[in-house]
Amino acid sequence: MNTTFELIDKELITSLSFPKSDVLENKDEIEARKNDLDRALSLGNLEHVKIKIYFEDDLSKKMVETTIWGVTDSRVILKQGVVIPVNRIHKIV
Repeated sequence: MNTTFELIDKELITSLSFPKSDVLENKDEIEARKNDLDRALSLGNLEHVKIKIYFEDDLSKKMVETTIWGVTDSRVILKQGVVIPVNRIHKIV
């Protein structure tokens, strides 16, 4: 990915606005994102490993380095109840 992602503090995510559309169009990429989220959740819960989440709000592309505490079908849950919609995530590293 050659697009620039701006580093953002986790605490600022609650002030962002997220469109309903998915940032990924390819079915394989969407499936890979789900698998990556499940793996990141395990790493966060078992080993407290921080991962990088590359996502997009209604204004620009952003990146946060954090631990994932939970994953639902539609949201990724971070510490302090901060959530990122799954459909706005480009990739998880």
